[in-house]
Amino acid sequence: MSVDEVRQGDRLRGLLQVAQRSVTELRRGAETIETIRDPARRSLVQRTRESLAWTRLPGLSPVDAEPKSYVARLVQRFSLFVLLPTAVVGFYLFAIASDQYIAEAQFAVRGNVEPMENVSLGEYTSLIQKHNSQDSYIVRDFINSQAMVDAVEKSLGVSQMFSRKEADFWARYRTPQPIEELTKYWQEHVQARIDAISGVIQLSVRAFTPEDALAIAKDVVGRSEVLINEISRRAQADMVKQAEIDSAAAQERLRKATLDIQRYRNHWGIIDPIKSAEGTLLTMMTLRKEKLKAENDLQVLRGSNLDEKSRSIQVLAATVAAIDGQMKTLQDQLTTDGGAAGGATMTNALLEYEGLMVERTIAEKLNEMANTLLDRARVSAGKQHIFLTAFVPPMIPTDSLYPKRWRQLAVLFFCFVVLWSSVSLIVGGIRDQRI
Repeated sequence: MSVDEVRQGDRLRGLLQVAQRSVTELRRGAETIETIRDPARRSLVQRTRESLAWTRLPGLSPVDAEPKSYVARLVQRFSLFVLLPTAVVGFYLFAIASDQYIAEAQFAVRGNVEPMENVSLGEYTSLIQKHNSQDSYIVRDFINSQAMVDAVEKSLGVSQMFSRKEADFWARYRTPQPIEELTKYWQEHVQARIDAISGVIQLSVRAFTPEDALAIAKDVVGRSEVLINEISRRAQADMVKQAEIDSAAAQERLRKATLDIQRYRNHWGIIDPIKSAEGTLLTMMTLRKEKLKAENDLQVLRGSNLDEKSRSIQVLAATVAAIDGQMKTLQDQLTTDGGAAGGATMTNALLEYEGLMVERTIAEKLNEMANTLLDRARVSAGKQHIFLTAFVPPMIPTDSLYPKRWRQLAVLFFCFVVLWSSVSLIVGGIRDQRI
């Protein structure tokens, strides 16, 4: 046998082996495949689904025998998931939704307001700090608060205004509900915004009749003004009260200092120890002069060879000794060097007196300053430092500005398109992964 015949025989044997293995695998797979059932014996669920198919309902075309094209399926799905919801929303907006009227007002908190904390806002920092104040934010938060809702509910019955028969079923406020729910509904229809540059508060009130919108806006502005006046009055009262407390404390300190000086004078028996010390020093200077004169005369007499027992020398010697005694007594009164330590000396009296005088001087200055501040506080209390200025008062609206039907319809149409496109892409990706 040639080499070619041998190679051909090997190829045939390999093909036969592959065929035998393939037949075995095909036989095993065929045994696991479920046999096709008889159409007459289909499952109850499948038959019920076909009988309830919406395309088989009366008045609708039957199911096409041939599958629809990709464009037809795309148009069908776009109509079902985009155009149909848009049409429903459009029907509500143009046929059912009630007209809502908006009353607007603009006001600002003026006067000596306290600026906000230092913040870095670029080139507008100084301008914002000039016009923005904490009181403006207090007014804004008060308008959105439950306290405002409760007050307006008691005065105007705002829940009845929001649940009028003119309102549609979707926008109407459903009564009765807790005050918390009314506050949430209020915050959706009454909005107060603060301009970051000018600090102006912009009020917007939305209601189902022009009269209701105007009444609510006027009441909100009036209550905001009452709040600002109360804040100003309370601040002025606190300022006067604090000034009175400081003045009373200063007067009490001055009275105590005066009584201490009076007790000192009664204890020492000296009206003014400074003047007494000056008199003592003047007396000592006079005695020192007399002593010097007597010593000079005594020295002259002794230089003239007079007897020490002579009357002139004895008189001058006695005079010098008497002057020394007086000077020592006066010196002991002024200082403690010549007397007992801790004794009643002029030095101790002067030290205590100077401390009392310093205390009285400080008390007088503080009392003077406290009285000045009290007078200023009382004058300032007569002025209104903080007040609310409504430069754009609320006016009755003549045309409905809400709902913005075409705008809302366009936005919802765009949202439906985005949602449908996203879901279609996700479903298509899942199907591709299955394949």
